[in-house]
Amino acid sequence: MGRDVSVFGGLVRGAIGGAVGTWLMDQVTTGLMDQSSDADKEMEAAARPNGQSSTMNLVDLATGRLGLELDEAQRSTAATAAHWALGIVPAALYGALRSRIPGLGIGNGVAFGALLFAANDEYLNAALGLAGPPEAYPASTHFRGLVGHVALGMTVDTVCDLLGG
Repeated sequence: MGRDVSVFGGLVRGAIGGAVGTWLMDQVTTGLMDQSSDADKEMEAAARPNGQSSTMNLVDLATGRLGLELDEAQRSTAATAAHWALGIVPAALYGALRSRIPGLGIGNGVAFGALLFAANDEYLNAALGLAGPPEAYPASTHFRGLVGHVALGMTVDTVCDLLGG
């Protein structure tokens, strides 16, 4: 982590790490979701505004504000793109800043992943109306989100190291 990495180089390394990390996070969270009880799955589904994922609600919010209309296939593609962007963009910033801000890389990406989980899943999604309030979800949902984001953070940090930064 002590290497002198250009901001651009860090952005690129972080973005690559974010793509790999988002893929891995999806694998981890899908596996954990498969292990959730039916009661937890029902509670989680009931907590979702409009009966949709937070990324689909984000797409609806953005298209509504922009005055755009998307068909179902376009909405699905936009939600997938938003999901990937929510992993890649913060990871690119992390890659650019981890050698410049003391303590940012604590735990080889664990702190980054946990912070991303807290900011996005536990605060912003509910504050923007993209998800229900945190207390509406079962503990397994929070655990799955935290573990998934920590996996993302550690992957981003590892990829940045492997790519020389």
